[in-house]
Amino acid sequence: MALSEKETREQICEAGRRLWMKGWVASNDGNISMKLDDEIFITTPTGISKGFMTPDMLVKVDINGNVRDGYMKPSSEVKIHIEAYKRRNDIGGVVPAHPPICTGYAVANIPLNFRTLPEIIISLGRIPLAEYGTPSTSELSDSISELILCHDALLLANHGAMTVGKDVMEAYYNMERVEMFANISFVAQNLGGMKPISEPDVKKLEDLREEFGIKIGGSACMNCGTCTGTESCEMSTEPEHEEIIEEITRKIIKELDNQ
Repeated sequence: MALSEKETREQICEAGRRLWMKGWVASNDGNISMKLDDEIFITTPTGISKGFMTPDMLVKVDINGNVRDGYMKPSSEVKIHIEAYKRRNDIGGVVPAHPPICTGYAVANIPLNFRTLPEIIISLGRIPLAEYGTPSTSELSDSISELILCHDALLLANHGAMTVGKDVMEAYYNMERVEMFANISFVAQNLGGMKPISEPDVKKLEDLREEFGIKIGGSACMNCGTCTGTESCEMSTEPEHEEIIEEITRKIIKELDNQ
């Protein structure tokens, strides 16, 4: 069931509070949005800490970037939100932020494309690196234009990370996944190096995901040109698939332990 405008505003404020509490946005950094319908979305204002927003501060913007309602100015990064909504009609929420570990990978220009954790292979697939674009300009939105067709999580070179979902809380939870994966990857690298899951075992994960009916890719990315023969078009799953993801992960880990 679609959320009301009141509920949408409250959800954005809750996501902002969580980002701030985790230290993933500093000062007035970060920006969040969620669609009301195909033409209108609600977004965070500029110059306000994400930990101290109130619903009335949020701004209503149309798909062309015009302010429709609100007494504050929208974030200057609104272009990247518009690009995501225009490129995929299944996206309902967008969360760009600066979690320290995954932002470290972005600054180092290292994509999180490691095939090491079953949970990430199942829920997000590869997390690519978008080319650098100047903040607040169309360069940044252009940098995610093709990648967003096939991915629900991106690193933004020398900038941070961006996640999407069917609503803003799903996008926020995807950001949690990205930062967790970055943290684990960083620790593993400092413990002697990551040990990737073999391609046959990755294929088992993908086969099980298909068997359980979890959608991989979609019509939007079939002809995007960003996918190769070695990389699946993997989009994140709906919340109702969380139990299935956990079950698949348990099966794979058990099978790997028995080898």
